[in-house]
Amino acid sequence: MTKTVLCAIDINRGTEETAVLQTAHKLATLDDARLDVITVVPDFGASVVGAYFKDHHVKTARDGASDALNKLVTDVLGAEANAGVRHVVAIGNVYEEVLKAARYSGADLIVIGAHRPDFKDYLLGPNAARVVRHSDCSVYVVR
Repeated sequence: MTKTVLCAIDINRGTEETAVLQTAHKLATLDDARLDVITVVPDFGASVVGAYFKDHHVKTARDGASDALNKLVTDVLGAEANAGVRHVVAIGNVYEEVLKAARYSGADLIVIGAHRPDFKDYLLGPNAARVVRHSDCSVYVVR
């Protein structure tokens, strides 16, 4: 029995992530599980680029991501369903933060989208593949 479903979405791909969010909601509803929705803001702090950003830029990005996440979930699932969703905005590497959130929340299932890979993804590995490989729980990949 699933108690928590973690849905990882990219708010920058809003309409493309609709199917991922709808699938996660359906799977959570089947077992009356809690739905957590996570989006990850890239962390520029450790890179050379990070030297050009002040802390308030990170906070502004996090707040903007939180607003966009809330709007996307409301638009796709409706306000009533959104009220029961736990929204998570993380900062860092996508796959690392998704795995960390899954462990922290005790997620039984991660729902993540897979887009058509670019050539660079064949060399480096896309986030969905890394989540599948390293997750402690089941992962449902939506194409």
